[in-house]
Amino acid sequence: MRLEGSMVAIVTPLKDGAVDHRSLRDLVEFQLAEGTDGIIPCGTTGEGATLTAAERYQVIKTVVEQVKGRAAVVAGAGSNATHEAIEGVKAARELGAAAALVVTPYYNKPTQEGLFRHYEAIWKATRFPVVAYNVPSRTAVDLLPETVARLVKAGAIVGIKEATASMDRQVQLVELCGRDALAYLSGDDFTVLPYIACGGHGVISVVANVAPRAMKALVVAARAGDLAAALQQQAAMAELNRVMFVETNPGPVKAAVALLGKASAELRLPLAPVSEASLQKIRAAMQKFGLKPA
Repeated sequence: MRLEGSMVAIVTPLKDGAVDHRSLRDLVEFQLAEGTDGIIPCGTTGEGATLTAAERYQVIKTVVEQVKGRAAVVAGAGSNATHEAIEGVKAARELGAAAALVVTPYYNKPTQEGLFRHYEAIWKATRFPVVAYNVPSRTAVDLLPETVARLVKAGAIVGIKEATASMDRQVQLVELCGRDALAYLSGDDFTVLPYIACGGHGVISVVANVAPRAMKALVVAARAGDLAAALQQQAAMAELNRVMFVETNPGPVKAAVALLGKASAELRLPLAPVSEASLQKIRAAMQKFGLKPA
């Protein structure tokens, strides 16, 4: 299954401290009905870092079962320990996901050689498609284009979620790896148009949790080369995109999902609920965009 288009980093709904699988299934159906091309469970937005291994397994299982092949499922499976990441990717393979999303190891601060060996070891142990996830603001390490090119040459990755918001970085990746050597996916909602213009194939989106149809329209217009329509859509979504990060993700987007009545805003510690001031900003941006928050 091709990894492209409008993909959502889906939230993991919680209820009284446990995963709310019924709401999760409803959220998946909502995404599919709105035209979303891919579902990414257990990523940053899905609070994968604070779910147990057993919870991640069950969340991915629920999503794969609910999707029923109607979209690509790219399961969050990263860890700062390579052996744990390998087990996570094996679970994604076992559960029938299309690929695994593997974030660069956080906290450890590996060198570029360490990053290369991390992904190479995962590939050798699993032989399963891996999308590398580069988000230096979260991990304190940057997967550089030269290392990505090495990984592509080694066959260790099939795509990259790039969350540096740098178009120069994206051009470097195309320069070193080739236009279609791997799936290029933006990790920043506010860069979708320029990212696709620089060779990107789509986005793994936060705001698509609440505005999936609008994000799909933006991606379709950008990929079709309709820059005027794409720019109009990108600008229309700008404030909504900003408020999704008024506090640490996924606090704001979970609050927005709750305002739409689709799931609880509950987070797992150490994340705390958004402040009342932030909630008012989120509600106002949603109303301005034409959503109907409670």
